[in-house]
Amino acid sequence: MRTGQRMSDLIGQTDLLLIPSLSRLTGCEIYLKCEFQNPGGSIKDRAAKQLIEDAMKRGELESGMTVIEGTAGNTGIGLALVAKSYGMNMLAVMPNDQAPEKQRMISLHGGEVLAVDPVPFKNEHHFYHTARRIAEQRNDCWWANQFENTSNADAHYQHTAPEIWEQMQSRIDTFVSVAGTGGTIGGNSKFLKQQDKHIDVWLADPDGSGIFQFLKTGEYVSSGSSMTEGIGIMRLVENFKQATIDHAVNLPDQDLITISRYVKEQDGIVLGSSSALNVAASVAAAIKKGKGQRIVTFACDLGERSASKLYNETYLQAKNLAPEPESIADLLERYQNLGDKVIKTNWSCD
Repeated sequence: MRTGQRMSDLIGQTDLLLIPSLSRLTGCEIYLKCEFQNPGGSIKDRAAKQLIEDAMKRGELESGMTVIEGTAGNTGIGLALVAKSYGMNMLAVMPNDQAPEKQRMISLHGGEVLAVDPVPFKNEHHFYHTARRIAEQRNDCWWANQFENTSNADAHYQHTAPEIWEQMQSRIDTFVSVAGTGGTIGGNSKFLKQQDKHIDVWLADPDGSGIFQFLKTGEYVSSGSSMTEGIGIMRLVENFKQATIDHAVNLPDQDLITISRYVKEQDGIVLGSSSALNVAASVAAAIKKGKGQRIVTFACDLGERSASKLYNETYLQAKNLAPEPESIADLLERYQNLGDKVIKTNWSCD
């Protein structure tokens, strides 16, 4: 048990949870790193803390200033929480199609939200460019720049991955992660590969993201869309360059419905959409590699943050998704042969 002097002191040291039902079905041990236990409710609290504290050490940020960031939500919540801990303000620039639960949490933690229309990255009104532009126009603020600022990946290299390594007693076969900024998979894979080069790192990518195609062909090409928020990149950023990736798998949103409903009913685990993608990819890895694997992935945030999408029948129908999940037996059978939806990558930027 820890004693903190500020809320940000409680970030990290999250528990590791075996998923009983899927572990039985696959013959593997599938573990969830419970990042919803962070005070801001997500894994992004870790990056937020590292980003702000590193900037303070460099003399770029101090009490009374405003932290500005373009975010899909969870990083904004984490930055608002950590900023408030150090007597700072927070301005989050967000696409206005993100879950309202996230906007509310930023406000509750003392942050201000500027909602903008969702547009392609090349558009100057994209939330990333808007945040950067505001920061350049003001002298009382600091732009976190979570995509290119490698304090993001450092948070996981210095803290998350060592926690996993200790909790798993240095015995990990497969590590699975989605990528948004690339910080999580970058920092964790870098550390874990240094401990054991044989650890098999899997990247989970949803439709609408270009990472899978980039790893396959060297070009960022996307098709379709996904309900997952803040997942997927359409350009090579500094945090993703930290990663070493052995396999990548592309899975559709319909699978997230099946996986999330199954573990909710069987295990009482309520997954958000990105967490469900992580778990689905872990099941795919387990089936491809065979029984006996020890697999680690993340429950990225609180499942309730996906209430308006993943658990909303009206939303799902509007997205041409079937609210009723397929049977877990049918999903497992499909995963026996994912074909070109799984690739061996051997990706490393070094």
